[in-house]
Amino acid sequence: MRTEQGDSKGADRESRLGGNSGFCSDAAGLSGLVPAGYVKQPWDEYGFAVMAGEVLVCRYTRLAVKRHYDDLLAAGSKGLVWRPDLADHVIKFFGFCRHSKGAGFAGEPIRLEGWQKFWIAVCFGWYRIDGGRRFRTWYEEVARKNGKSTKLAGIGLYLFAMDKEPGAEVYTAATKLEQAKITHSEAEMMVRQSPQLRALISNQKNKLFIQGTSNKYVPLGADAQTSDGLNVHGAIVDELHAHPNRDLWDVLDTARGARKCSLMYAITTAGFNQGESICLEQRNYLISILEGHEVDDSFGGVIYTLDAEDDWRDERMWPKANPNFGISVFADDLRNACRKAIAIPAALANFLTKRLNLWTQSNETWLSLDHWDAGASQSFDENFLKGKRCYGGLDLASTTDLTAWVMIFPPQDGDPNWYVLPRFFVPEENIQLRARKDRVPYLAWRDQGFLIATPGAMVDQDMIRDQVIDDAAKFDIVEVGYDEWNAAKISVELTEAGLMMVKLPQNFGNLSTPTKKLEGLVLEKKIQHNGHPVLRWNAGNVTLLRDTNDNYRPNKKKSRERIDGVVATIMAINRAEMSVAPAQSVYEMGVGI
Repeated sequence: MRTEQGDSKGADRESRLGGNSGFCSDAAGLSGLVPAGYVKQPWDEYGFAVMAGEVLVCRYTRLAVKRHYDDLLAAGSKGLVWRPDLADHVIKFFGFCRHSKGAGFAGEPIRLEGWQKFWIAVCFGWYRIDGGRRFRTWYEEVARKNGKSTKLAGIGLYLFAMDKEPGAEVYTAATKLEQAKITHSEAEMMVRQSPQLRALISNQKNKLFIQGTSNKYVPLGADAQTSDGLNVHGAIVDELHAHPNRDLWDVLDTARGARKCSLMYAITTAGFNQGESICLEQRNYLISILEGHEVDDSFGGVIYTLDAEDDWRDERMWPKANPNFGISVFADDLRNACRKAIAIPAALANFLTKRLNLWTQSNETWLSLDHWDAGASQSFDENFLKGKRCYGGLDLASTTDLTAWVMIFPPQDGDPNWYVLPRFFVPEENIQLRARKDRVPYLAWRDQGFLIATPGAMVDQDMIRDQVIDDAAKFDIVEVGYDEWNAAKISVELTEAGLMMVKLPQNFGNLSTPTKKLEGLVLEKKIQHNGHPVLRWNAGNVTLLRDTNDNYRPNKKKSRERIDGVVATIMAINRAEMSVAPAQSVYEMGVGI
């Protein structure tokens, strides 16, 4: 499917085809692949090329293609009917759908790529001898930027408007209604861009309908509590890996029993959780079918990923996870992402899952300490920062844990570096217990001046308040970002002392952008921290929480040890960045996670 990035480039196209740009033109060289007298269809170019080894694919993709051709040979014995006319009907429908965005593409008809035609044909061309649709569930797994959203929108519109199903109810499903609306908007924009669809379909408050029918195509979230009484003909599920449980999937599945041609269609990238999930359940079931361990003619799909033996750094393997390689996915873009993945662990996890469609664990550390330690290259004294503009971040611990107060000094006076000045606090009476529990030298850090021990068994917020006020007298503190948890008293007192205190809920909207900023500063060696050992320990502990839109932030629950200093640093960066270019994210406006 063409996107705003344009047509394929020669080198990328060659790599996508495994170095051979010629497709198999007919079935003559593939004896036994199709029944005698089989009439080759346009989508067979891709299928034949895969079977001939002319397109570089992984084992799972090849098995899925082979399954289709095996079924053509055995259709009668399996009670299946191949309807190329109905497959062609769906593919031609996409010609009435138009791109909704992209320079030079908005308003233009969608042109499906060979691999997209093939899988749409397979999904929609197979029927049972009783007239029902063969594939009731379809699971498709492919890396990002391969046209998933546009394809899903077109399929949803077809099921809703062109499948000849009386009273067709089609749902764009997500765990949250607002997220479902975002995905559903692609279908709405597609209707607005197409004169033919606009003449047939009406839109009212995210609900698509056809006058004179009870057909409807609407977004549905698990949080909307509107799942009772559903009679599902089509369920369009994007990014199934993000579903925290199977509840919505099961509701949709059980609500379509009366429909002979209903379809659950899920497209997803890989995820970070390799534990139990509805996504992995569907994935593993498809694999068991493709490998011949299970027999289920109602369950179909395909997986685009690397093979287990492939080196993810070998760019020759990348087209296995990216069937649109050279079309909407480009080698240069992947090379840049790969270089970043090699440099920092957090980027590696994201590159593997989102760009190469490889499932990974979520508990990988974020920052490379080798890169972090480069920030100790320029030793500086606190007096060097006296009077300079800075921003603060305050992360108050529970009454017995580590507390962090961090100031960050953005570039000024021609110096390109960002300087970090952290203060850490811990209750004196708990310092030995914390040292044993956290397995780090709190006592040595206290004696070396890197850790302030407050009297008693609980963190003394008065001492922290006084330290912040003392720092405000020495440095030009513009704003202080703070986590409101356990901070009601100190935030009021610091406000009364003349500081600008800004409450920062710990969400993606507030923390994702400054987290990425800190990551970039570390990688570019533009942050200086004097090698502070407590902050370094924190930096090595951080793991990330991610959402489906490539936002991420520190995850205190999953991080190995204390990360308070890094969280406080990120809050300080938030204030530094927002004071330069204030903006409101979709998260702060109540949209998304």
